[in-house]
Amino acid sequence: YDLRLPPPTLEDLRSDGSRLQAQLAEEYGLADLSFDFELLRRLPDLLRGNEWSGSVALRGREVIGFLPPGQEFLGLAIDLGTTKIAGYLVDLVTGQLLAAKGVLNPQIRYGEDVMSRISYAMKEGATRLQEAIVGALNDLAQALCGECGLEAEQILEAVVVGNTAMHHLFLGLPVAQLGLAPYIPAVSEALEIKARDVGLSIAPGGYLHLLPNIAGFVGADHVAVLLATGIHEAEQATLGLDIGTNTEITLAVGGRLLSCSCASGPAFEGAHIKDGMRAAGGAIERLRIVDSQVEYQTIGDLPPVGLCGSGVLDAVAELLRLGIVDEKGAMRDHPRVRRIDRDKEFVLVEEGESGLDREIVITRRDIGEIQLAKGAIRAGINVLLSEAGLTDSDLEEVIIAGAFGNYIGIESGVAIGMLPPLPLERFKQVGNAAGMGAKIALISKEMRAQAAQIARRVEYIELTNYPSFAEEFTRSMRLGPAR
Repeated sequence: YDLRLPPPTLEDLRSDGSRLQAQLAEEYGLADLSFDFELLRRLPDLLRGNEWSGSVALRGREVIGFLPPGQEFLGLAIDLGTTKIAGYLVDLVTGQLLAAKGVLNPQIRYGEDVMSRISYAMKEGATRLQEAIVGALNDLAQALCGECGLEAEQILEAVVVGNTAMHHLFLGLPVAQLGLAPYIPAVSEALEIKARDVGLSIAPGGYLHLLPNIAGFVGADHVAVLLATGIHEAEQATLGLDIGTNTEITLAVGGRLLSCSCASGPAFEGAHIKDGMRAAGGAIERLRIVDSQVEYQTIGDLPPVGLCGSGVLDAVAELLRLGIVDEKGAMRDHPRVRRIDRDKEFVLVEEGESGLDREIVITRRDIGEIQLAKGAIRAGINVLLSEAGLTDSDLEEVIIAGAFGNYIGIESGVAIGMLPPLPLERFKQVGNAAGMGAKIALISKEMRAQAAQIARRVEYIELTNYPSFAEEFTRSMRLGPAR
C-alpha cells in the first residue's frame, strides 16, 4: 500500500503509529491493524528518512514492513540440503524469480551426513550448527539481493524446506530423539514464526514459514518435491525419488502415498570416492569406455581433475558392462587395472592427460561405496513396491529430483540396478523440485494448505523396522539390472 503521510505539526500531535494507521484507514479502508513491535521501534526513523512517503506491507491484519517508495516487496525460498543450500529471490507482487544461487552447507565441516551432525549436536554442538546455517542463509540473502541491487530488508517472507534434521538444527530444536529409535521429530506441523527469532536478517517484521515434516527422516523438502511435481495427484503408479545424501522415495498408487527414507550417503556428491569431487569445473560428469579407451566430458570442458557423482555412476556402469567389474563389485584383470596395496584400481585418465600431477582412478573401494548407496535406494524402492503389491513393470512413471538426480545418466542408473529396468521414456528428471516447491509455497497460501494435506496423507514406512529390509538391502547391493 503506497502512502504519503502528512507530517506532524504543533496542531497535529498524533503518534507515528496512529498517523500511519489513520492514513491506511482513510485511503484503503484498513482498520484495526496491529504493528510488529520491531517495526514500531524503527518506524520514526523510517518515516522521517523517507519524507513521510513509502510502501506499507501487511500480512493479514499486521503491519510488518515500511519500505521507501518504489522498492519491491521480496520473498526468499530456501532448499536447505545436507550438503548444499539453494536460494531463490522472488518478487512477491509479480511472482517473478529475480535471482538464484547455490552454496555449500557450512555444517558439513561438523559432519557429512545427518547422523554425524545429530551426534555432534548431542555433544553440545547444537548452537554452533544453528549459528553456522543462519550465518550462511543471511550471507546468501545478501548475495542474492546484491545481484539485483536490492536490500535484504526488502525480504518480507521466507520459506525454508529441508529434511527433518536440517529443519530442527536450523530452528535450534532438540535432535537427540531423531538419532534414536523410534526417530521422533520434535514437531511435524507447518510453522510460522518471526524470521528474527531464529536470527534471519530480513525485514524487521518478516516471517519465516516452514512446510510440515512427515517423519524423522522424511522432511519438508520431500513435501515440497511432492507439491512441485504433482505426484500426490498421480492417477497411475508413479515413483518419486529425491536423490541426495539422504534419499526420500514416495510411491503414489491408488490414491495412497507410501514413503520411506534411505541413507544413501554422500558418495553421489563425490565424497568417500578416492578421486571424487563435487560438481565443479574439471569434474568428469559423463564417461564411456570404447575399445579400452576412456571417453569423457568434464564440467566447463576443463582438464579433468576428478569425478563428480554422475561420472562415478557412469564409470561403474561401464566397468560392469565390459565385465571388468562383476556383480559383487570385484575388479578383474585388465591392462588399465592395477593393484595398490590391498586395493585394485582402474585408471580412467593418464597422468599427462589430467589436470593433476597424477592419474585419475576409480578403486574397488569406490565401487563398494556406490554399491552401498545404490543398494539403499533400490531396497527402499523394493519395500514400497512390495507394500503396494506391485512390481517394477507396473510403474508408469519414475520422477527423479535433486541436483544429482538431474544429471545422472538414466541408462547407468538402470545398468547398475539402482533404478527400475523400464523404458527410458518412463523416466522424468525434474531438477531441484524441493526448491521449486519452496518457491510455490512462498507465493501461495493455497499451496501451503495443500502441502499440509499432502503431509497428512503420506504413509511413512520406517525401513529399520521393516522385517525383510536387511535381506533386501544385501540383495540390492548386487550390481546389474534388477531382476
